Amino acid sequence: MKELISKLKGDKGIWSFVALLALFSFMPVFSASSNLAYMNHGTGNTISFLFTHLAHIFMGFIIIYAVHKVPYHYFRGISKFALPIVWILLAFTLIKGTVIAGANASRWIKVPFIGITFQTSTFAFVVLMVFVARYLSKKNDVPMTFKSSLWELWAPVFVTLMLILPANFSTTALIFAMVVMLAFVGKYPLKYIGFVIGTGVVFLMFFILVAKSFPDSRFFSRVGTWTNRIENFTTDKPDEDIYQIEQAKIAIASGGVYGLGPGKSVQKNLLPQSSSDFIFAIIVEEYGLIGGLLVLGLYLLLFFRFIVAAHKTNSLFGKLLVVGLGFPMIFQALINMAVAVELLPVTGQTLPLISSGGSSIWMTCVSLGIIIGVTKKDEEIAEELKNKERRADALQKLIDKQLEEEDAFNEDYALANDYSIEDKAANPMNAVLNK
Repeated sequence: MKELISKLKGDKGIWSFVALLALFSFMPVFSASSNLAYMNHGTGNTISFLFTHLAHIFMGFIIIYAVHKVPYHYFRGISKFALPIVWILLAFTLIKGTVIAGANASRWIKVPFIGITFQTSTFAFVVLMVFVARYLSKKNDVPMTFKSSLWELWAPVFVTLMLILPANFSTTALIFAMVVMLAFVGKYPLKYIGFVIGTGVVFLMFFILVAKSFPDSRFFSRVGTWTNRIENFTTDKPDEDIYQIEQAKIAIASGGVYGLGPGKSVQKNLLPQSSSDFIFAIIVEEYGLIGGLLVLGLYLLLFFRFIVAAHKTNSLFGKLLVVGLGFPMIFQALINMAVAVELLPVTGQTLPLISSGGSSIWMTCVSLGIIIGVTKKDEEIAEELKNKERRADALQKLIDKQLEEEDAFNEDYALANDYSIEDKAANPMNAVLNK
């Protein structure tokens, strides 16, 4: 185990907090999967869901390890060529997407010959953030104009968002907000950022108006769900989302300070998506306020490590990668928790590294692998500088030693030459030797 840990490069704090979140996830997922186990006349056995989650987490750590070994600047070029592939996958998802785990939106595609499902929007998010970081770091040394960035930056961003929007508004809004945040961090002109935000809002309003004009279209089927969720959040209108929120609040209230105990949740049998979207409510019910604060604290500590990593990174591209890929994980976690306590309307965002799911965990691990790869490169640079300093110190000590030996030799030589004839004559031994 020590040998394995020694091979892990990069920020050890990030490794530690990610491992703690992943380890903690097993008990809540094992407990909260009971409603899925009873679906479609199931037996209620959650062991299979536990092993599935274990496989997803194990594969996720393999992904982190593999990705963090790749020099992070390689992703600069990969994102440019991966973006058109993302568009194809998103378009295919809109047309042929499937529904899984009781979700009410077609956001997944089945991978041929393997049989696993894959949420394409999570892959699109990672690629798009790397693409934006690439552009901002490339243009940092030259003045940016809106005309030049319109086609190189914002056109690809809006194409990606338009392909995600019809099936997943919350993910679209999160990605757009994170792109804007990254543009601000990358010193994109504020006046252009304001114009981009305004354009995004206008386009969203236009999309909703068109959807209202064609309510029977499959392409606009999710718009009614969005508006209902906002109305339900602001009113007491009975609806499925209100039912979920009410059950989540009952679970949180039942947990109290110390919780009911692992596996003793009652609301897990009544709360839809209890192992994914509303798993935080089950955590608080079983582990209490202390467990909920512990989870929140781990995410905040991970956020702190992301800030430290971004501050230490010398490369602008590396800084933008850490911000663009790391910060959204924390914001997604906060959104998930806020939904559970009814601070936000239902969004469908999962709790990173804790909620059950395959592609969401794996794409989170890809992001973590890239971030750790950035910190690994910084450690390698720092270690190289230390080695250079050690070599310089050793060389200086050798030079100083040689100089000292040379000075000692010169002193002895000078003393030998200064031993004059008069001194030799005055030596009593010379008289003896002369006889």
